[in-house]
Amino acid sequence: MSSTETAPDASQAAEGTRFSSRHLLALVALLWTVALNPIAGLLSGTSQAEVAVHFRTTQIAWFTLGGALLGTFLTPFAMKAAAMYGKKRVMVVATSIGLLGDVIAAVATDYSTLIAGRVIAGAYGATVFIAYALARDIFPRKLVGTASGVLAASIGLVGLGGPFLSAWLIDHHGFRGALWFIVVSTAVCLLLQLLCVPESPVREAARRMDWIGGLLLGGGLSAIVYGIGEGSAWGWTSGKTLTWIGLGILAVLLFLPFESRAADPLLPLSLIKRRRVWTVFLAASVGAGATFAVGTVTMILTLMPHIPTMSDGLGWSATKSATVQSPISVLVIVSAIVTGWLARRVDTRILLATGGALTTVGYVVASQLHTEIWHFVLLGLISGPGMGLVIAVLPIMIIESVAPEEQALANGSQWLIQSVIQVVVSQLVFTVMAQDGVVMKGTQFYLDGGYSGGFLLVAGACGLGTLLVALIPKARRTDTVEAGQAA
Repeated sequence: MSSTETAPDASQAAEGTRFSSRHLLALVALLWTVALNPIAGLLSGTSQAEVAVHFRTTQIAWFTLGGALLGTFLTPFAMKAAAMYGKKRVMVVATSIGLLGDVIAAVATDYSTLIAGRVIAGAYGATVFIAYALARDIFPRKLVGTASGVLAASIGLVGLGGPFLSAWLIDHHGFRGALWFIVVSTAVCLLLQLLCVPESPVREAARRMDWIGGLLLGGGLSAIVYGIGEGSAWGWTSGKTLTWIGLGILAVLLFLPFESRAADPLLPLSLIKRRRVWTVFLAASVGAGATFAVGTVTMILTLMPHIPTMSDGLGWSATKSATVQSPISVLVIVSAIVTGWLARRVDTRILLATGGALTTVGYVVASQLHTEIWHFVLLGLISGPGMGLVIAVLPIMIIESVAPEEQALANGSQWLIQSVIQVVVSQLVFTVMAQDGVVMKGTQFYLDGGYSGGFLLVAGACGLGTLLVALIPKARRTDTVEAGQAA
């Protein structure tokens, strides 16, 4: 693809600075696609306390993390297929598979079937990075940053309205109502994708799928995720845990020399070797993965019952929890949208570091103050803008770092890294909280020290991500890169 550009006339320039009706429809469809994962995550997170008690399980972590298994396995294939055959086409297929998993989970009568459904639903995890990659292809250049910021703001939109919706569902219809709402949300998402999203004209020249490379990378990362997910149950030094994690690491290591010799590599190693690319992946994925993992602590803390000497949960209703935590969602939305504008004027490294510092401070404060309503308001005031900055600037930094034909591969690679980090941090949070907890009648309860430890663990991960920003070299601003091919 040539990067040669022609100077636009006045009318074309004006049109390129505002959203047309077709662009708005496409933005709504992509926004719903990006929001689908946090919608499902929020509803499952709100439901997990009730699910744990209903099914009498200590393995509740898989209810929220199960989708990461299939999502991690499929992402290498999805990002290559999107680059070869079209981003919309792959997005629709992944969403359709995810819808099947949602239905299975909604009708499940035992915990194993429920988890199987949640695992299958993880297929639409791959649609998030595809949506961000499509934004570069179908919006005018000067709107790419704004569109990416709006897509990132979806986590705040879901966080603002979603808790009240999930509260109503849980309080009146139980976890079944939440699961069926996920089914409806996925079905609407699929319809919007089919009707409103144009196919990207950007294609990779290679037309051959690297199946062996995909199995090594996707299978290896999935094995690592599974081993970590079971680590707290099997024991972190047990043979089963070390075997799964070890085999996963071995598969990923074998992927590297195999991929360097592949005629049509799944992921060009030359892309990952660029300093701007790998440093953005590392710093942003650590920060974003830890930020998303914090919901594990807050949801369980607010919704678990308060039972003296056994459970230090706050015992709030889902509605009260949603109301108290709404300020953080408002601030996430505002800061994420503003980030798209700021990225055209401020070095994105500064934005990422600022966001990371705010989330770090916020979670450190929460480790000591997390029992009163004003404590959560304070957490929102500090960490809300930070979270918005981190999640919104990440896709913009990737756009600044790669060529259009590399966008799907870059977004998919970053998503893989972030997903694994999120699973690792989330599972470690469960492990830390369980050290100061009690198992009663098959259900894991947590004491105050566990919640404090969970917040501190997330804060430490966010702090690490912030420090890693120093490794990232400067890049061109978003409005100077090649984009808007289908505009």
